[in-house]
Amino acid sequence: MSTIAWSWTYFWTVVLCDAYLVDILRVPLRYSDNLTKIFEWWYFRKYGTSFIEQVSVSHLRPLLGGVDNSSPTNSNSSNGDADSNRQSVSECKVWRNPLNLFRGAEYNRYTWVTGREPLTYYDMNLSAQDHQTFFTCDSDHLRPADAIMQKAWRERNPQARISAAHESLELEDCATASILLAEEEATTIVEAEKLFKQALKTGEGCYRRSQQLQHHGAQYEAQHRRDTNVLVYIKRRLAMCSRKLGRTREAVKMLRDLMKEFPLLSMFNIHENLLESLLELQNYADVQAVLAKYDDISLPKSATICYTAALLKARAVSDKFSPEAASRRGLSTAEMNAVEAIHRAVEFNPHVPKYLLEMKSLILPPEHILKRGDSEAIAYAFFHLQHWKRVEGALNLLHCTWEGTFRMIPYPLEKGHLFYPYPICTETADRELLPMFHEVSVYPKKELPFFILFTAGLCSFTAMLALLTHQFPELMGVFAKAFLSTLFAPLNFIMEKVESILPSSLWHQLTRI
Repeated sequence: MSTIAWSWTYFWTVVLCDAYLVDILRVPLRYSDNLTKIFEWWYFRKYGTSFIEQVSVSHLRPLLGGVDNSSPTNSNSSNGDADSNRQSVSECKVWRNPLNLFRGAEYNRYTWVTGREPLTYYDMNLSAQDHQTFFTCDSDHLRPADAIMQKAWRERNPQARISAAHESLELEDCATASILLAEEEATTIVEAEKLFKQALKTGEGCYRRSQQLQHHGAQYEAQHRRDTNVLVYIKRRLAMCSRKLGRTREAVKMLRDLMKEFPLLSMFNIHENLLESLLELQNYADVQAVLAKYDDISLPKSATICYTAALLKARAVSDKFSPEAASRRGLSTAEMNAVEAIHRAVEFNPHVPKYLLEMKSLILPPEHILKRGDSEAIAYAFFHLQHWKRVEGALNLLHCTWEGTFRMIPYPLEKGHLFYPYPICTETADRELLPMFHEVSVYPKKELPFFILFTAGLCSFTAMLALLTHQFPELMGVFAKAFLSTLFAPLNFIMEKVESILPSSLWHQLTRI
C-alpha cells in the first residue's frame, strides 16, 4: 500500500475508534483520544501487534483500494496478480524431488484409475527444464540421435516425446532415449528397469569415451558433463527400481557405490534415497552414520534429514513414553533430547506432523518440492510414514509434543529459533506445484481473534450509521423509530399481559416500588 493510502486508512481507523467510544460508550470527546491510545498500548502488550493496524489492513484497506507491498503496481498490465504470483514463486528455490515417482508406471496409472492429474503444468515444465539441463549439450547436433532427443525434451506432448525417442533408437543406441521411454512409456517398474539397464549399457560406453577426451576442449568437457549426469541419473533410477521391487539391500549397495563414485554430485541428494532404503531395512546404525555426515550446520537441511534425526532419538524412548508419567516426574535427558529433535524438525517444516499423524490425507508427491513447504511435507510423509509406524510409540510421542514448537516461535515470519524465519512465499509456490484438488497447508494461519473482528464490525457499523444520519436525518429518524418500536414490541406485549392478569392495586404498588 502506498504511503498516502496507508495514512488515510490509519486516520479513518482512529476516527472509527473515537466514534465508537463517544457514540456507544458515551465517553466525553476530550477523553476518547486518550482512551484509544491506552487501549492501543494494552492490545499491543497482549497480542504483540497494533489493533489499529489490524483493522486498517483487514477491513479498510480493500475499501480504499490499497495494494500489498509484495505485489507490483503496474497500471498498464492486466495480469498484475499473476505476475506477482510468478515473482513470488521465483524467489522460492524449488528442488528436484529425490524420490520422485515414474510418470508412466505410477503417475499415469493414478490418472487412469482416478481421472485426476497428479502433476501440475508448472511442475512438469520444471522437469522439462531439468531434462534439457542434464541430458543435452551444445554438441548434440553433431549426432543425429542426440539432435532428435534435444528436440524431444522440449516437446510438450508426451506422445510426441515418446515417438521421438523411438525414432532416435532406430538410428542408434541412445541412452537418453531409453531414459525417456523408461520414465514415460513403461507401465510397470519391471519394464522401466529393463529400459534403464539398456540405457546403462549405452551410457557407460559414452561416459568412458568422453572421459578420455574431456580435456581436449570446452566442447568435449560439456559432453563429459552431460554423460556424467546421464550415468548418475540412470544408476540412481535403477537403485530406485530395485527398492520398489523389494530388493532393498541391492538398492543400498547401488546407492553407496554411486555416492563413492561421484561424491561431488550433491545436487541429486542421493543420500536421501539411501536414508529411506536403510530405514526400510531397519538398519538404524547406518542411518545414524549417514546423518552424522549430512546433518551438518554447513549443509542445507531438508525434512528428510530433520525428521529422520527426530525419529532416531524418539526410537530410544518412545516405547516407554507416557504423557502422564512425564508430567509427574518430568522428562529424562533422553526424552528431552527426543522432544528437542521433534521441535527442531517441526520448526523446519511444520506441515509434516499432520500427514504423519494422518490428520490430513496424502496425495502423490510432486516431481519438485519446496523446502519447508507443503510439497516437501507430502513427499516426506508419502515415503516415511511407514517407518514412523514401525517404531513403537514414535507417533504417540510426536502427537504429544509437536505443537509445543509453536510456543517457542510465536512470530515465525519474523524470527526463528534454530532456523531462519519461515519464508512467506511457500504458500504461493506450493499452489503452483500441487494439484488443484489438494488443499494446500498454510503456515502460519492468519486468524484474527474474535475480539478484533467484533470491534472492527461494531466500529464500521457505527460509522455507517453516523454517515447515514448526517446525510438523511429525517429518513433515519423514521427508521430509528420503526426499529425501536419493533424492538420493544415483545416487551410492550408482556407488560400488557401482566397488567391484565395482576390486580390494579397490586400493579400500582409495584410501579411505585
